[in-house]
Amino acid sequence: MGDVAKDLSAGTLGGAAQLICGHPFDTIKVKLQSQPVPLPGQAPRYSGAIDAVKQTLAAEGPRGLYKGMGAPLATVAAFNAVLFTVRGQMEAFLQSSPGTPLTVGQQVVCGAGAGVAVSFLACPTELIKCRLQAQSSIATIGLAVPSGVGVPGAAVAVKYGGPMDVARHVLRSEGGARGLFNPTFAREIPGNAAMFGVYEGLKQYLAGGQDTSSLGRGSLILAGGLAGASYWGCVYPTDVVKSVLQVDDYKNPKYSGSVDAFRKTFKSEGVKGLYKGFGPAMARSIPANAACFLAYEVTRSSLG
Repeated sequence: MGDVAKDLSAGTLGGAAQLICGHPFDTIKVKLQSQPVPLPGQAPRYSGAIDAVKQTLAAEGPRGLYKGMGAPLATVAAFNAVLFTVRGQMEAFLQSSPGTPLTVGQQVVCGAGAGVAVSFLACPTELIKCRLQAQSSIATIGLAVPSGVGVPGAAVAVKYGGPMDVARHVLRSEGGARGLFNPTFAREIPGNAAMFGVYEGLKQYLAGGQDTSSLGRGSLILAGGLAGASYWGCVYPTDVVKSVLQVDDYKNPKYSGSVDAFRKTFKSEGVKGLYKGFGPAMARSIPANAACFLAYEVTRSSLG
């Protein structure tokens, strides 16, 4: 139980560091993913990540970049505690003897198992977060604002007052608790398998062997940042499908499911449509995951 407590504590602090560093990037990613396809001859709501940042700051101020943070903040402790604890327990199960380093392949298996576990937390949290992040980009603006031009104080018609309001709406109007679960499994399982596999592989490469206990913080930051980038590089189209389904109108849906959302997005926007917001996602993943893994490793080491 000592190892479980260490993973719980270290995972919690790692998740908090990740969220603080990465949430503004995530907000821009979701806004770009969920913006409506423009009609022929019309410009998209956001021309790119920088334009989305400018419009968000002009219309909503800095707080707009942290929309939807309440849901993941409330669950970040549980999410990362489960992620790192399940991974740690799977490591112990796969070890031939206590303390024996695992191979990269075994770490991939541990990451996939951890992804299964955290999906049960990630599904409702992601739905609430995406609804709050995207509502300003799909709501009706009280003033006609040309693309790329922000109007401070413009009244954005918002549907939800906060995380609990989203949860209440989904539970009452969208099929009960089942409405909170969307295809986050397809993202978390392969994404975490890739992330932990790359993380361990890079650590072993930098250490020159399986013993990585002597690595410095710079090496841990590098390995964590690149591991985070591998997560998104592996599953990004799946994340786009997840986001468009989570902000879809329940009463008048555009998509009948994940496959339908993939097909329609690809048909209307091509490969580019499956990578909307990829820049902010990658810009977020490197510093956020570097902070997460560093906080985890330092905390766990300090606990003995």
